[in-house]
Amino acid sequence: MAGQQGRKKQAAAGEVGGAKDPTAPAPSLWERLDRPAPAPRAALTPQKIATAAVRIADAEGIDAVTMRRLATELGVAPMAAYRYVSGKGDLLDLMTDAVYAELTVPDELRYWRDVLRANALCTREIMLRHPWLTQISSPQALRALTPHRMAAAERALASLDGLGLGADAMMAVVGTVSSYVHGAVTAECAQYLLMAQEGWTRPDDVRDALAPQMRYLMSTGRYPTYERYLRTATRKDDPQWRFETGLDSVLEGIAARLGI
Repeated sequence: MAGQQGRKKQAAAGEVGGAKDPTAPAPSLWERLDRPAPAPRAALTPQKIATAAVRIADAEGIDAVTMRRLATELGVAPMAAYRYVSGKGDLLDLMTDAVYAELTVPDELRYWRDVLRANALCTREIMLRHPWLTQISSPQALRALTPHRMAAAERALASLDGLGLGADAMMAVVGTVSSYVHGAVTAECAQYLLMAQEGWTRPDDVRDALAPQMRYLMSTGRYPTYERYLRTATRKDDPQWRFETGLDSVLEGIAARLGI
């Protein structure tokens, strides 16, 4: 009788004859990491793996992060990290979660615009510190549902709760602000990457390199408004101002559109 009950429990848990059901979905990275370790073993931990991988990516770019390079950095056997991550995808998720742990919005902020604005500014700072975030492929970035990213989304959504918006509208607002942030900062990081690749140290170096193309295009007379921008703009080299101006325009547009 006891044996029958044990077998029933195994079957209920997705196991057959003491073996895992091969058709059962594999647990996610976060579910595996939330389980208590069976016993203290080597000093290797998910946090140490993430910290080392982020350090490599910050210094050399995302392509430099491989399981073999990571093992060398950590001073462990090449297969050691696989106790925690199943491959590069899991590793990127772990790295993403680690850097989004840096995203902090003051607890005293309650008004939705203040929360979303602070969240956006902090996200920009994180992306500028870790520009490899902009180099992760879109499918990989979309699948990176990590605890700290979810915490940021929860805080943003919660700031809109109680304003009379439906769940769809709340998510549309959060998604719109997020799209602006990631689009603007990706373009900013792309310029910095180009400058590093070319050995340019000043924005003027970029303009000098592009000057022959720009001069010809302006000489055609087809772009008078853009030419006026080139001649009269005073904040060309102020990405912080440009980002905040765009961000405030998005937030003001949302407020006007939804009446919140």
